[in-house]
Amino acid sequence: MRIVVAEDLYLLRDGMVRLIEAYGHEVVATAATGPETLDVLRTWRPDVSVIDVRMPPTQSDEGLKAALAARSEIPALPVLILSQHVEQLYARELLADGSGGVGYLLKESVFDADQFIGALERVAGGGTAMDPAVIAKLLSTGSPQRGLEQLTEREHAVLGLMAEGLSNQAIGRRLFLSESAVGKYTTSMFGKLGITDDDNGNRRVRAVLAYLNKP
Repeated sequence: MRIVVAEDLYLLRDGMVRLIEAYGHEVVATAATGPETLDVLRTWRPDVSVIDVRMPPTQSDEGLKAALAARSEIPALPVLILSQHVEQLYARELLADGSGGVGYLLKESVFDADQFIGALERVAGGGTAMDPAVIAKLLSTGSPQRGLEQLTEREHAVLGLMAEGLSNQAIGRRLFLSESAVGKYTTSMFGKLGITDDDNGNRRVRAVLAYLNKP
């Protein structure tokens, strides 16, 4: 994969570059500010980019703004956002268009190499990689008028793991359920949420996230 890494802290940026390259992928460019990030995304159009939310010059949401601007110019550009804390507004902004590979992880996830690279690869493939803490926040603030209140505790658990990007088989292992049982929960969950089921797992996850993102 061709990857862009945008992070203003040199040690973390260099560490991510070394980790990504150790897994056989190519870092085509790095950036340390919001404007630099937008420039390299436009220039390289990478398979996926890793972007810190808070970057110079304002140290507010420069990284997120660059990612959103790039995705508006290059539809479905895969982006994995990193954040120090769960910032619900940023997660919702990223998910607003419901298209292409998107991810939102806490920075501590970088220290789990397999998890981090797995998330990158999933987003590059058009899927979704959401930190469990972010999903919990989105679920806890979902609009009850749109059916979330109808979900059972188990269905909420399945929804959260689907949003992380896990397959039915992986969800089953996490929840100690058979794959067929997970399939039944999924069918019931989508019915309650009014979301049409299909064979594309990634699209189903994005549909759920887009649903949760609605006011």
